[in-house]
Amino acid sequence: MLDAIRIFLAVANSGNLSEVARKEGVAASSISRKIDALEEELGFKLFLRSSRLIALTDAGEQFLPRANAILLEMDEAKSAMAELNAEPQGLLTITAPASFSRLHVAPAVARFLKRYPQIEIELHASDGVVDLSSQRTDVAIRVGILPDSDLVATHLAPFRRIVCASPDYLARHGYPATLQDLEQHNCLSLATGVSTVCGLWTFAGLNRDVALPVRGNFRTNDINSLLQAAVEGIGIVHLASWLVSDLIIAGKLVPLFPEAPGIPVRLLAARIQPAIHAVRLPGRSHATKAQLFIAHLKEYFGSPPYWDRAIAQRVKPAP
Repeated sequence: MLDAIRIFLAVANSGNLSEVARKEGVAASSISRKIDALEEELGFKLFLRSSRLIALTDAGEQFLPRANAILLEMDEAKSAMAELNAEPQGLLTITAPASFSRLHVAPAVARFLKRYPQIEIELHASDGVVDLSSQRTDVAIRVGILPDSDLVATHLAPFRRIVCASPDYLARHGYPATLQDLEQHNCLSLATGVSTVCGLWTFAGLNRDVALPVRGNFRTNDINSLLQAAVEGIGIVHLASWLVSDLIIAGKLVPLFPEAPGIPVRLLAARIQPAIHAVRLPGRSHATKAQLFIAHLKEYFGSPPYWDRAIAQRVKPAP
């Protein structure tokens, strides 16, 4: 049946039985018989056929993506079985957001290569969203809300933001007692190009689920510059826990309101939660190595992830 499905896809793509027969090195009648057998097996017609025309029926149009999926799954299964007892080897291409790659993916890659020295990894650190279908990328790390797609997604870690400031800033300006008090402080934001009020300053159940109208004297589209300004005591930031954890552990930043829920109620109601995912395109020949690396990332990050565990150990009640 798999061979018949392969022939069906070839005829659907070319629209010509004779052309498929020439490529297969068989008579056109042989191709026609395979289509007939598949239609009989399925119980419906796949093509409208005449001496001048061959076109997909409505049923054939609906079967087409399923047929593609069947062959992709079979190719992936064959690849997995072939590599089952073999030492993992060959090239694996990965992409990840620049800061997350530097802080967390690159160290995980180093540990992975020690375990599997026959594998070669090409790591691209980029904040652009890579189209896996058009570029030869095996695994992409995505941070935030994952849109619907045909990609296979694996949850790696939750995504949380933490309000924090340097000890110097807090010594000069005091601790904000409530989240609303942030409006009276110098809040440093990522420049969005749309508004001076950054949507990152949103807290579930606060201000009708709308971002607080915070203001500050520094905005930038460069996350490292924003972190440096916070460490220098310029103001308060609200950034991902994976990004600020090392600075909190080093005592350069102090977490404020660490238990404040940062996911808007409307997203919670829709069961949409920002997270860190690894995504891959099904059917790629490197699927086994990709799955191996993704499993390694889950193990390396842990649950909860090591950066959140480290922050939890440093959190102290504000005076």
